[in-house]
Amino acid sequence: MSTILETVRKDADVRPFSTRLKIWLWRNQIAWIIAAAVILVISLKFRQAEGTQSAKAAAPTATAAASAQADGNLPRSEPPQHDVMAIVNGKDISRVDLTKACVERHGEDVLESLVNKRLILNHCEKRGIAITNEDIAAEIDRMAKRFQLSREQWFEMLEKERGITPQEYARDIVWPTLALRKLAAQEVKPTREEIDQALEREFGASVNARLIAVGNQELANKLHQQLTANPELFPRLAIEHSIDINSASVGGLIQPIRRHLGDPGIEQAAFALQPGQVSQVLPVAGQFVILKCESHNPPRTVDRVKVEQELAEKITDEKLREASHTLFAQLQSAATLVNVYNNPELRQTMPGVVATVNGDRVTMKELGDECLLRHGEAILEGEISQMLLEQSLKKESVTVTDADLDAEVRHAAELAGVVDAQGKADLAKWFKAVTEEQGIEKDEYLRDAVWPSAALKKLTASTVAVTEEDINKGFEANYGQRVRCRAIVLGTMRRAQEVWDKARRNPSIEYFGDLAEEYSIEPTSKNLRGEVPPIQRFGGQQQLEEAAFALQEGELSGIVQVGDKFLILRCEGRTEPMNINQDEVREILSRDIYEKKLRLAMSEKYESIRENSRIDNYLASTSQAPPERTAKSRGNGMLQDPAVRPTAGMTR
Repeated sequence: MSTILETVRKDADVRPFSTRLKIWLWRNQIAWIIAAAVILVISLKFRQAEGTQSAKAAAPTATAAASAQADGNLPRSEPPQHDVMAIVNGKDISRVDLTKACVERHGEDVLESLVNKRLILNHCEKRGIAITNEDIAAEIDRMAKRFQLSREQWFEMLEKERGITPQEYARDIVWPTLALRKLAAQEVKPTREEIDQALEREFGASVNARLIAVGNQELANKLHQQLTANPELFPRLAIEHSIDINSASVGGLIQPIRRHLGDPGIEQAAFALQPGQVSQVLPVAGQFVILKCESHNPPRTVDRVKVEQELAEKITDEKLREASHTLFAQLQSAATLVNVYNNPELRQTMPGVVATVNGDRVTMKELGDECLLRHGEAILEGEISQMLLEQSLKKESVTVTDADLDAEVRHAAELAGVVDAQGKADLAKWFKAVTEEQGIEKDEYLRDAVWPSAALKKLTASTVAVTEEDINKGFEANYGQRVRCRAIVLGTMRRAQEVWDKARRNPSIEYFGDLAEEYSIEPTSKNLRGEVPPIQRFGGQQQLEEAAFALQEGELSGIVQVGDKFLILRCEGRTEPMNINQDEVREILSRDIYEKKLRLAMSEKYESIRENSRIDNYLASTSQAPPERTAKSRGNGMLQDPAVRPTAGMTR
């Protein structure tokens, strides 16, 4: 839906107040997600190592596989032990090579987690802490129930949203979480005061308000004088002056202010206001804020016993994160840790060892096995893809040169706007940005991102051309007339029909906004009462565009299905085409369209290569063979690269 209902309010530069405000306003709505995220964050430090530690405190092992499957615990899923991990068109990818590739890409991170795992295991043993399979099964059921999901639905959500398999969840998240709870049981118990504050924060009274934030007090005082004289000016002044872009774009509207969520001064000022009143100028984090109260919301009636139990669990999870940080800081400061992996001299004197933890050795074999276990499938997919491209290049007698790689890097830098004063790619700055922001080495970036892109470009560039029709459509999409609409996005046809009937019975724009605010499942349009960016022609959503351009001002559309969502549009008029001559922008359009058509062609080429290859993946237990030539059908178009948005002016 992001291509349909792209947010009107682009994120501004991060500012202290804006950041804090966002936390205040959304925390109550994502509290359950935070609870799960707390556990996920903690678990990153404690991914389990396959070793010879005492079974006393260890997570489920392969020997417990039969009983674990029966009682709900999920055993460690070991990679196949044979030497060949995959065969690609008759060529092997060996276990040794795959393990090496996994260690090269993830060795440092996995080693850190192995070391931390050893620390927590040792501490558990000293404290007599034991985590059983039954404990793990009960915790999995508890978390699923907490989110009102079945165990299967919970696992499905984790894998889809977080990329975590059930096995990883049991051994790498649940086990460390339970161990931490037992180690820090007294520290994480919520107090009566904490529960009362959480109850008031999430279910207590709140204030609907508008906000203006500016950078200097003189301007704030001037605005305050105007607003004191005429509070109705608040939306217009917010649009014109507020530096908090998210709220400014909607006339200063913010999410309801609740108690115990952020700055006490903001909360106190908001709750002291009556509807229509404007606050004094409030200094907050180097900025100056003015609030206007729109209305007060009374506390919600809830089942206090049930809610308090849920809040206590959430508070426990939040305190667990803090307690775990303190605990591990203490463990690490008291431990004797030696990183052999990153020390060439120590590697010479301690062959086969990657680290020592209080004298206990972590071996390269352990590190390799753990890297393969955690990242083997993903890395193997990359190795298969690279081998497929190498085979295709050889088949077509094409070579990727250093000059091709250099050109691809420069092109990427220029597209990202990382250029010098002359408009040329600033490679030093680009490599720094890539390596620091993505957390990867330069060689890894060249190997895993640049080389595949350059290879596919060599295989496809000669097949791509920009036609006059492409130019015309691109011009219309970028500079032509657009339809101004409001939209309601629904998840089911039944609900869409219900809401559509309500909108038809009361055609006013105010009521349509009310319906969008109540029913739309798309957050941005919901918060903006159905407001969405004007809809263009040839933007990649033909059915939506046809429905929008068929409407006249004030008209309601039928129900428009786009993917798995159902949309209701209400037309608010048309924009004027931009007064630009097509010839003036022909070169810009041509470059943009060529770039996107090339990316689509590259995607299609790769899919064709893969579809017509024999691939036996023993790690994932999958196998495919080329389709019979007589039965082969390629369909009617290009496959879209997920990283490339629909091309304005693309021939379809």
